[in-house]
Amino acid sequence: MPATATGVFHRSYASELRLRHTRAEKARLVLVALLVLTLPFLVSPYWLTIVNQIGIAIVGAIGLNILVGYTGQISLGQGGFLAVGAYSSAILHLRGDLPVPVSIALAVLTTAVIGALFGIPALRLKGLYLAIATLASQEIILFTVRTWDAVTGGTDAISLPRLEMAGFVFRKDFHWYWIIAGFAVLAVITGRNLFRTGLGRSFMAVRDQDIAASAMGIDVTKTKVLAFAISSAYAGLAGALTAHYTGIVTWERFTLDVSVLYLAIIIVGGLGSIAGSVYGAVFMITLPALITRFGQDLQSAWSEAAAKVPAVQVIVFGLVIVLFLIFEPRGLNRIWQRMKDYIRFWPFRY
Repeated sequence: MPATATGVFHRSYASELRLRHTRAEKARLVLVALLVLTLPFLVSPYWLTIVNQIGIAIVGAIGLNILVGYTGQISLGQGGFLAVGAYSSAILHLRGDLPVPVSIALAVLTTAVIGALFGIPALRLKGLYLAIATLASQEIILFTVRTWDAVTGGTDAISLPRLEMAGFVFRKDFHWYWIIAGFAVLAVITGRNLFRTGLGRSFMAVRDQDIAASAMGIDVTKTKVLAFAISSAYAGLAGALTAHYTGIVTWERFTLDVSVLYLAIIIVGGLGSIAGSVYGAVFMITLPALITRFGQDLQSAWSEAAAKVPAVQVIVFGLVIVLFLIFEPRGLNRIWQRMKDYIRFWPFRY
């Protein structure tokens, strides 16, 4: 038997279609499942709030990665689609008197339709021009939200009651953790399986070369519009979860800064990788929280520390993106892959 494995070989289609092929992969999956199940019992209330934010960010980041990383369509409008999901779910729940699960589902469908409509310009635009078009969609959505007083309430915030299901009221972060974690796991599973289908592979074909994809029989127009719709559906789910989790819906939560944050998440985590979306969300949401806690700890010794925290967060945010673009453009997912390869092939270098 060789000292190290030279690859993963399959003797049947069923074997090839498995999500986990080796014992190490299955062991890591078990460890991750145990971590998800025990995490709310191990962290403080402050960090549990951060964990819930990470879960919502994972959902939105997977959607953006489907569009940018897998289909090659640059987007700066993720914050706008989050707003569509948040406002749609809130309005349907309050004014339509619909149950929260139904309002969330309809909000996801609404956001997918609106995303598909804004994706139509992508049929003729690429690169920087497409980025500007999606930036326009961000501003159009926020302008509509701020000025459509009869529906959205304009610049006033919408207050939502606490989620209640079967007589149980979800009041604490601990209660919400299981809902958000469930949706995050569902987003990871659906995103991972999407690219095992013909539709997902057509996304990657369009990303690599749309002319060659068209020559192979792929409907490029349909594929790009579907990519925008599916990506927006994930964003709508993240926005709806944000609305019901925080209990307040306001346009200020979905500005361009949010779109840039989600773009940074998939860049740092790794473009074209579902796992990279998870790594990037964990890293980019945890880092500002760590800086904030560090500033609070220094406040007693340095009274001006708290005032400088926002500036430090912006500097570190930009620095992290630049360093990853220079030294590891493929993000944290590639770093993790290298670590696994090093362990698997040690003591050899190949």
